[in-house]
Amino acid sequence: MVSSKSLTLTVALLATSFSTTSAFPEYLPTAQVAGRQDDATASSSGLSDVYPEKPPGPLVSNGTKLVNDAAHPWNAPTRRGHERPMSSAQYAGIARRESLSHFEMHSMLISTQYLPRNGVATPVQLINAVQEGFNMENKAAIFVTYAAMLADGNLLTNTISIGGKTKKTGPSPPAPALAGGLSQAGLGVEGDASLIRGDAAFGDNHSFNATLFEEFKDFSNRLGGGYYNLTVAAEYRWHSIQRSIATNPNFTFVAPRCVTAYSESALIIDALVDGRSTERRLDMDAALGCPRNFYRAPQPVGGNELAAQIFMAHPTVPGRNTAGVNSYTPDPTSASIADFCGVYSNFVNRTVRELYPNPTGLLERNLILNLEYIYLGTPSAAGCEQLFPYGQL
Repeated sequence: MVSSKSLTLTVALLATSFSTTSAFPEYLPTAQVAGRQDDATASSSGLSDVYPEKPPGPLVSNGTKLVNDAAHPWNAPTRRGHERPMSSAQYAGIARRESLSHFEMHSMLISTQYLPRNGVATPVQLINAVQEGFNMENKAAIFVTYAAMLADGNLLTNTISIGGKTKKTGPSPPAPALAGGLSQAGLGVEGDASLIRGDAAFGDNHSFNATLFEEFKDFSNRLGGGYYNLTVAAEYRWHSIQRSIATNPNFTFVAPRCVTAYSESALIIDALVDGRSTERRLDMDAALGCPRNFYRAPQPVGGNELAAQIFMAHPTVPGRNTAGVNSYTPDPTSASIADFCGVYSNFVNRTVRELYPNPTGLLERNLILNLEYIYLGTPSAAGCEQLFPYGQL
């Protein structure tokens, strides 16, 4: 039996602000990812030597506060590029379509100027932004940021796109690396059994799915009295997994997705409920758009046991459909939700090594540094052995 204490340790580091999804990609063979580069790809020759700076420490003052304070006035993002504000009607329309997505969370950080308005940021900017804007716990912010960076960022220029792949991050590393941004299909923030996103097998795993959002609302209305709360989170997470098993012949639920699916469900309560509220629940109006005059959580989030409780309501072992729909089979090679070190090892030795099989020069050095930084986000209590797939500096 998995203990609540060990689950809490794991999910504390995996409750990520980069998504109502995970920042971790699932492992994909090189043959599947190598063909997804676009014309932004280039070799590293001629690039400036960008040395990735160390991650910042925790907030000095980590209580609740108004996010759009005097130093961060609200300025609605644009639909493209974020250089010019949208009209209220345009913004409201996008917010409704993109509710509860990484668009909502990052748009709040962009519109309040915690993140650059062009949609491209450095890891340090992201960590500072999610700490300041959502009061994310420092180690959790570090771990998920560098996981996203290693999978979806441009290690040559030390930047990552908050959306999809863009030339704004500069020339990309050579294939099979993608530098595809947080919306990268398959390696981006969205995974199978998402709350309001379709599975990748159906062709679009990052756009808002109105049908699934209606399901989300129905569960909230029936089980939460019109609110998304812990009960709704547990039952809708279970429903989402069963839905994918029954409809997606390629459904995959192995590490890290089998962990981050639960932190995704918990994060909505942790980070999107106004910090002044005494009840941990989200009403449907707030779920429909980015809130203004929003107060961040009253204590650092990402270190609570909500995701553990959601998992324990309906424990699901890692696995996948192996012979079409309704053929879910456990995968003993995958780390489980209680095995943080296994998730870390799977990510480094599978995902990162597949994306960067033979790095050299600047790319190799920056890989080593980013791997050093992600390890700084592992909890001391977990006792994970640090991995050095490319050696040490």
